[in-house]
Amino acid sequence: MTLSSARTSRLLRRAGLVGATLVLLAVILFPCLWVLQLSLRPDGDIFDLSLVFRPTLDNYRALWTGHFPASFGNSIITSLATTALSLLFGVPAAYALSRWRFRLRRGVALWILATRMAPPVAFTIPFFLAYRYAGLIDHLAGLVIIYLTFNLALVIWMMQGFFDSVPRALEEAAWIDGAGVLEAFRRIALPLSGPGLAATGVLCFILSWNDFFYALILTRTNAMTAPVAIVNFMQYEGWEWGKIAAGGTLVMLPVVVFSLCVRTYLVHGLMAGGIKD
Repeated sequence: MTLSSARTSRLLRRAGLVGATLVLLAVILFPCLWVLQLSLRPDGDIFDLSLVFRPTLDNYRALWTGHFPASFGNSIITSLATTALSLLFGVPAAYALSRWRFRLRRGVALWILATRMAPPVAFTIPFFLAYRYAGLIDHLAGLVIIYLTFNLALVIWMMQGFFDSVPRALEEAAWIDGAGVLEAFRRIALPLSGPGLAATGVLCFILSWNDFFYALILTRTNAMTAPVAIVNFMQYEGWEWGKIAAGGTLVMLPVVVFSLCVRTYLVHGLMAGGIKD
């Protein structure tokens, strides 16, 4: 094979790879882009398949004059609070499971992970009855608590792998220099697992933000979240497709922006979690 033919072959392979990537990206982004263009269409052209239309923001203006802004704020509050509390309680627990050696260590880790294996519908009636008895129906604190019970298992399971990849010798050196267990955790283990912390935080935020099932069952009006509020535009008289598309776009936006802002830490964190000494 001559040099020119080898170069042509490499260019063709690269072009094929780029083309396949673009096709895959178009397939993945098509639903999001389709919803976006629907949200910018006038009500009269909502079912028109033509991609040539005059964009309008009327659907977004109508959306923000109703109850949707309060629901959007509820989603932000519950997602941020759940993420913060999950990391606050889950990270020390993961560190303890990673560093402390006791007989039931693996059994405890397995049971923690098992809490994520059951489908959410299996806990619907017990949670609803308990929340009704405790007066937590239609309260933001109730949503935070139920999201916390599921996100804690994810945080402990993921962060234990990140802490396992941190060399224990570094902490032992800090102990020799006079640092305590908590100080070694704060100054050595936690900074070295920073990418994993960011990746875990992003996943906790996304799981809390995207929840529809528990928010539908355990809220009414005061604690209604954005995904549930969009359902209110599907009425018996007809579906308000413009508002549904605008609401769906706004629900997608925070997750996309948040993920893009921490994408470097997210990729590094997810890769580092599978590396152990």
